Amino acid sequence: MSTFDSTKKPLPEVVREITEGNLQLPDFQRGWVWDDHHVRSLLVSVARSFPVGAVMLLETGGDVRFQVRPIENVTFANGTPDPERLILDGQQRLTSLTQVLALESPVKTFDEKGNPIERHYYIDIESALDDERLENAFVSVEPDRKIKSNFGRKIDLDLSDRQKECEEFHFPCNQILNSDSWEESLQEYAPEKFPRYMEFRRKVLNAFRSYQLPIIALGKTTSKEAVCLVFEKVNTGGVSLSVFELVTASFAAENFNLRDDWFGSNLRDVEGRQQRLKAEPVLQTIEPADFLQAISLLRTHEKRQQDIAAGKTGKAVSPVSAKRSALLSLTLADYKRWADDVEKGFGLAAKFLRKECIFKSRDLPYRTQVVPLAAALTHLKERWLEPRIHDKLCQWYWCGILGELYGGAVETRIANDLDELLAWIDSSGEPPRTISDAAFQPDRLTTLRMRVSAAYKGLHVLLMREGAKDFFWKSTIQDLDQEEINLDIHHIFPIKWCNEHSKEPSLYNSIINKTPISYKANRMIGGKSPSSYLNAIQKHKNVSLSDEEMNDILRSHHIQPDTLRADDFDSFYSARKEELLKIIESAMGKKPEGTTHDQP
Repeated sequence: MSTFDSTKKPLPEVVREITEGNLQLPDFQRGWVWDDHHVRSLLVSVARSFPVGAVMLLETGGDVRFQVRPIENVTFANGTPDPERLILDGQQRLTSLTQVLALESPVKTFDEKGNPIERHYYIDIESALDDERLENAFVSVEPDRKIKSNFGRKIDLDLSDRQKECEEFHFPCNQILNSDSWEESLQEYAPEKFPRYMEFRRKVLNAFRSYQLPIIALGKTTSKEAVCLVFEKVNTGGVSLSVFELVTASFAAENFNLRDDWFGSNLRDVEGRQQRLKAEPVLQTIEPADFLQAISLLRTHEKRQQDIAAGKTGKAVSPVSAKRSALLSLTLADYKRWADDVEKGFGLAAKFLRKECIFKSRDLPYRTQVVPLAAALTHLKERWLEPRIHDKLCQWYWCGILGELYGGAVETRIANDLDELLAWIDSSGEPPRTISDAAFQPDRLTTLRMRVSAAYKGLHVLLMREGAKDFFWKSTIQDLDQEEINLDIHHIFPIKWCNEHSKEPSLYNSIINKTPISYKANRMIGGKSPSSYLNAIQKHKNVSLSDEEMNDILRSHHIQPDTLRADDFDSFYSARKEELLKIIESAMGKKPEGTTHDQP
């Protein structure tokens, strides 16, 4: 059954509906952005009776409700009326035509540089009657209705009153739909031009008055998801709207300001959820859509459990979902029910991440994986600290990171993970697919070279969690990181030494030859051989370490000391690769593919 109708409407009728308030905009529509050139080009197209594209409208009065607003510059004497239909596609065209054709005030538009300007629009009648000159017949003038040159000292065209308009034979565009008053003035001030004007009226004005706009009208039964999807499909000329903006517009119809709830408001002295979450450094990058996804996961998971308890099976059981359509179907009641608990769940996620030695957002392997983690912890509350549950959460989390399963589009995995993770924790299900799908190929270590990789960040964190100590400061890397000492992941065999000894960049730039150390230690390493810089660090007046003490530090980084002291890159590389694979195996609870060593 079709949910839309196609028809045509005369342009004057559409403009009248806009000025009367029967046709308005949903508040998620961006502002009017067309510049003066676009406006004049549109007027030329209508004057030539060229198609300017269909307009898509949505009938109001159904279950889908949005906060609404009039088209820019349109005002009402007795307050804004309730609209009968909303404009989903055609805002820029209809705003341009309404301001030009129906309003006395100047059109609020933009110059070619994007600066706001105000203009009145006229038609040079003689130019309009010449097909070859019609493109240039539409002119715009400043609010004083004059065109000037020589830095404003010379007036080239003065249209500041009705008599001058008639004498200059320039027709005001806001008289196009009803020219009776202007025609009377023309007969008074320039009657000799009236025959020529009548030719212009038949050729140009009638083109506007009889112009038919194609209309696609969506019925009031159209779902919110469909409305938003349609809007985004047709809104190719503007900036894509986020799901947060669309949900914000939906909630605004029920007098709830989701933007203030999330971002806060200085005017209303309201602290937003984002501000509270960002108090946790590891949550600095959490986005509003992440928060909505966590709410959607919990809402749909609860509905799924209710369906199962009611005896439903197969497709009759509601799925857990974090997809866009599920977020758009959230009601204000859903949001109010879950928002406070989910905020606490993200706080628990920050605590979990700190226990795993992830303290800052730059070290967070996947922001997307925090969503199901926060949803699960919202459900579990303090139970997440129970050893058995915590171990399961850790295995799932690290399998997602080291299996590199949370990059790209992950809505399906997020939903599956929450459902399967909670069932597994309650001992009534198999491990989540993220655990069974996760695989780490040993050769992947060689290709991990930059921090942008989730697995690279994960290994860096695991080394800190294992208690790696700094080469210079008497402290663990983890403690130095907390004290905001300048740290980074640096080469163990320096690049200069590796190049001098013909080592392959693909090997020496991999994470196998890198480890987290302080800037102080890195400066002392420089481009020296390992045996040389170890000796220099140990003998530094502020360090003074024995060989065994230095060897203990190296072992905390899973480096075999003898290989460094012998400057044996190949032996070092092979041994450390095996050590890193053991760390990975311990975190994932499963052997990397193709390995046979025992888990420590």
